[in-house]
Amino acid sequence: MPDTLEAQLDRIFAARDRDDMRPTIDALLPLHREHPEDPRVLYELGGAYDTAGEEATALGFYERSMQEGLAGDIRRRCYLQYGSTLRNLGRIEESLDVFARARGEFPDSVALGAFEALTLHAAGQVDTALARLLDLLADHVDAPELDRYKPALRGNAEHLASLDVGSRATPR
Repeated sequence: MPDTLEAQLDRIFAARDRDDMRPTIDALLPLHREHPEDPRVLYELGGAYDTAGEEATALGFYERSMQEGLAGDIRRRCYLQYGSTLRNLGRIEESLDVFARARGEFPDSVALGAFEALTLHAAGQVDTALARLLDLLADHVDAPELDRYKPALRGNAEHLASLDVGSRATPR
């Protein structure tokens, strides 16, 4: 019985070597030729190019995967990688836009929040970036020694966010 496309992609991803992505890219290219509009194939190929340091190439695959209907948790991961790649390429405003859309779709994603904070920092919104991280800490870290201080963390986060006057950062 032939492998399903999903199984093939899972196997290729599991075998990847982050230090040498060429074999992964080479394994994905034939699947891309066979399934040029499959959102997951597009996403995985974009991720492979991204990890290989070919960020500009990755962007097109991320964009197309979203246009072709990438959904669920893989869509969330694509947003994160796409937004981060834009930031790494110095396209900060576009990265902020991607993270704003992503947080609209996945408001409870801790990973998106953390990487959005990196983009906010890169945009010079350092107080808002730290505020977002404090909010994530208060909202998602369950540690008895931290619990009594969560209101203080949130209060400090609110104060810090207010310091970036005119910030286009979206509220959490």
